[in-house]
Amino acid sequence: MSENSNKYEALFTPWKIGNVEIKNRIVMCPMGGTSLFGWFELGGCHFDKEAAKLFLERAKNNVGLIIPGIAPLRDTFWGKWLWQNPKMFDELKVFMDEIHKTGAKLFVQLTAGMGRSWAITELIAPMHKNKFTRALIKPIIDTSHELASPSEQPSRWAHNITCPEMTKEQIHEIIEAFAKTAKLCRDAGVDGVEVHAVHEGYLLDQFSMEFFNKRTDEYGGSFENRYRFAKEVVTAIKEACGKDFPVSLRYSVESKMKGFCEGAMPGEDYTEVGRDMAESEKAAKYLEEAGYDMLNADNGTYDSWYWAHPPMYMPENCNLDSVAHIKEFVNIPVVCAGRMDAEVGAKAVSEGRIDAVGVARQFLTDAEWVTKLIENRLEDIKPCICCHSGCFNFSSSKGHANTQDLTDTMGLSRCALNPETMQSKKYYIKPAKNKKNIAVIGGGIGGMEAAIVLAKRGHSVTLYEKSDKLGGVFIAAAAPSFKEKDRALIAWYIRELSKYPIEVKLNTEIKDVKTLKADEIIIATGATPKKIPVKGADTAIEAIDYLLKNKSVGENVVVIGGGLTGCEIAYDLYLNGKKPTIIEMQDDLITMKGICLANTSYLRDFFKTNKVPVHLETSLCEIKDGAVVVKAKDGNTFEIPADSVIMSIGYNSAPIVKKGSHIHVIGDADKVGNLRSVIWGAWDVCLKL
Repeated sequence: MSENSNKYEALFTPWKIGNVEIKNRIVMCPMGGTSLFGWFELGGCHFDKEAAKLFLERAKNNVGLIIPGIAPLRDTFWGKWLWQNPKMFDELKVFMDEIHKTGAKLFVQLTAGMGRSWAITELIAPMHKNKFTRALIKPIIDTSHELASPSEQPSRWAHNITCPEMTKEQIHEIIEAFAKTAKLCRDAGVDGVEVHAVHEGYLLDQFSMEFFNKRTDEYGGSFENRYRFAKEVVTAIKEACGKDFPVSLRYSVESKMKGFCEGAMPGEDYTEVGRDMAESEKAAKYLEEAGYDMLNADNGTYDSWYWAHPPMYMPENCNLDSVAHIKEFVNIPVVCAGRMDAEVGAKAVSEGRIDAVGVARQFLTDAEWVTKLIENRLEDIKPCICCHSGCFNFSSSKGHANTQDLTDTMGLSRCALNPETMQSKKYYIKPAKNKKNIAVIGGGIGGMEAAIVLAKRGHSVTLYEKSDKLGGVFIAAAAPSFKEKDRALIAWYIRELSKYPIEVKLNTEIKDVKTLKADEIIIATGATPKKIPVKGADTAIEAIDYLLKNKSVGENVVVIGGGLTGCEIAYDLYLNGKKPTIIEMQDDLITMKGICLANTSYLRDFFKTNKVPVHLETSLCEIKDGAVVVKAKDGNTFEIPADSVIMSIGYNSAPIVKKGSHIHVIGDADKVGNLRSVIWGAWDVCLKL
């Protein structure tokens, strides 16, 4: 390690899970979509070569322990059990030999199921609700099995669907499947298994909580009964695989729940309806005594999803104190996950507060981040910005199940910032057959991404930016205090550009592309704010002007538009001591697809908890001096006091020229989207040139 890396030294010491030694304290945590047995594919379970490639590359880059994403014991499509597919485990054995050559260890995470947390989609939900179509699709996808929960209760994702109560026969079948599958994993050379999970409100977690579990048999009621399912699982695995075969448990220390679909904010004084710390102290010890060899821990359920999947609004290391506390009650290793900072994690390890640091999505953004940490090349690490746009973009709003497209539901753990992640057959750098002179107009994220990809392929690239700095509209998006990773991303791009022979021309506005001596031209000029034709609209402050602090605001600020940008502005206003009010025409905040429920539910819960006024199904009529006039759904108009009004109603594409035979338009200039559509779209164009 570099002499300057002593602050990370504790991360690079060996430790043991049972008798298995791990070379360092960095654990690549499981993520949906990275299962070695496939994820939600119509063709059924199989050895997933794309996931295998992902893990082998990370193993070669110095990760200590790899835990792939959940492997459902029973395939989502066609209902085949994993243990009924021996060929898949033969392929797994060959892969494990390659993993072990790197010095890494790998545990396979097996899941009992999701129950009421199963993210039923808008496409599947109506089929389930109709008895005829439910029976018709049952051979392909048995929705009643997927939704089966400890007791009858509403689905987390579709509140008008009642999840059926799981039978004891189903419970015993799952326990048997855990044992059979774990033995096949052990025989294939896998170093251990992880049971998923008394964690995040998944099935075993639902059984553990009185809030979800209303059973009157031996799997409900008392503490021992509620944790019986999890106990019998590890007992069965140990009987099948031997006591020395390590079994980790994915574990949520506290549920952070105030009620159904309502989570607790960091630092909030609230009454826990799920697992509180007192029960967790008892449960952790009980589960250790049952036979679990490690706790892979954080907090939260799908009702407080932002604890288990922290967006940028959550503090870094948000679960560390809870996880460190629970370690005091067990003798087995404890891993902490959740926006973990490497330096803070190393300090916690050195102090004995935790045994290892769990990291997940940073591995999707940058496969080499551990290597870069070892070599003290921190500025070269491409930062994960916690957007969930590619890796876990299950979205939902009032009255809707998972609204994300089925293709996205089936393609988790891709990365908005790194198209090559889990898509290596589609996105990869290949040398250009014909080297060209290419002009890129616009120095935002899309323009910079295009320039880098083109340069990597061997083209000669000139990047033109009309302002004096690179970053485009993302500079404004990265301005709030909670967007430190976004600001780091801009810095990463600027540094990355300098590594290639790319000519960057700032303060250079291109008004006529015909003046450029280029074989191909990329237009990445972004978008312009939409306007509302109402009286007084010209007095409003544009979202970008607020974010860039070009204009100041008063105490009472009305934000017109409750999409993602509008809500982030309202959040920023509140953090800065202002009194925001949100006006939104839709029936919920942030109704667009592709924005993860973990992100949106945080903002919705924050506004509710902090009593930020939100007027839904309400339209702007007029902006007056000191007030706005709005119209509610019932047609009534009323005034809201406003010292300032911020307009955040979306954008229109603003290409400086239309597409042509040698002119290519990318990013928001082509179609307004998000960072994922900007970056992936840049690759789509640049790989063809």
